[in-house]
Amino acid sequence: MAETNVAHAEFKREFQNYLRSKSPRPLFLLGESLRVLRELPSESFDCCMTSPPYCGQRQYASTGIGLEDDFRDYIRNLTRICGEVKRVLKPTGSFWLNIGDCYQEKRLMGIPWRVALELVDNQGWILRNDVVWNKMKGGPDNAKDKLRNVHEYIFHFTKKKLYYYDVDSIRSNPRKSKVLNGAVVSATGVSGVRYRRQIELSTALSDLEKQNAFAALEAVLQDIVEGKLADFRMIIRGQQRATHSDSERVSGRARELREKGFYFLKYHPNGSKPSDVWDILPEDTQKRETHFAPYPADLCKMPIVATCPEDGIVLDPFCGTGTTMLVAFQLGRKSVGIDLAKEYIKLARDRCNFLL
Repeated sequence: MAETNVAHAEFKREFQNYLRSKSPRPLFLLGESLRVLRELPSESFDCCMTSPPYCGQRQYASTGIGLEDDFRDYIRNLTRICGEVKRVLKPTGSFWLNIGDCYQEKRLMGIPWRVALELVDNQGWILRNDVVWNKMKGGPDNAKDKLRNVHEYIFHFTKKKLYYYDVDSIRSNPRKSKVLNGAVVSATGVSGVRYRRQIELSTALSDLEKQNAFAALEAVLQDIVEGKLADFRMIIRGQQRATHSDSERVSGRARELREKGFYFLKYHPNGSKPSDVWDILPEDTQKRETHFAPYPADLCKMPIVATCPEDGIVLDPFCGTGTTMLVAFQLGRKSVGIDLAKEYIKLARDRCNFLL
């Protein structure tokens, strides 16, 4: 396993040597994230997935981010590092930031959104998703005047409007259509019979609109037969209301319903996209003595698969015990982890060596 503890002026050389190697084994760089990142070349990484230390809650090392007395200093220090992350990401790259919140004097500080808005407003990041990580369980909470906290945010940022994203790699397995009594039936039982009847009896469609609706319905059913669609819904004027909004000013669907008298919601044959709420149990830390972050491997898989090509390279500037690197290694991607704690780098290296 590659590791370095050289002067930070040599980080660039170590990284370039790593790029020339063919092995996906991670490279670990021991040092403070901002200093190390400043030595790395611009536009080098395809994806960054990281979970920085919480603001003022836990001491992972004797120094470093998260130990600031003022939350504003924490945000300032973290966003400086995020600025370097933006520089070293390729134009097609993505930045996934898992960040927890904290309370001070009974006030929920809103740290995740303060950081996200700072990155969007002052660094020019594009925020594509705010994912809610539902941890499904939490630690003991004895407060009698608030709800239990069991979620964190994962923000997906990009540098540009056009970026690498393999959505098909993260779709769920679709259910299959079938033929019953000579009729095509979609995965959820839609055969078109009900829609044909609604079109036929409609008083809101003209004869020409009915003719077009029948033809369009047959074409969609044929796509089901040929496997081009997994499922569909038909919205017909006077039968179903427009999805999302009835306002033509904000909804193209509403305009389509007015102009044509119908439209379709079509479901991809490769399955549905994941939602922005992820139910993932935290890592079991009961048997860990040196690192207590709940950041689990499953949290990294979707970001890496979707936004890092197979020949790409992943970055984690707060790698801790190397969960991001471990997942990247398992997925055959190169990766670079940075941490200022020598003991964490050793643990990370040992975890990844276990795969060899």
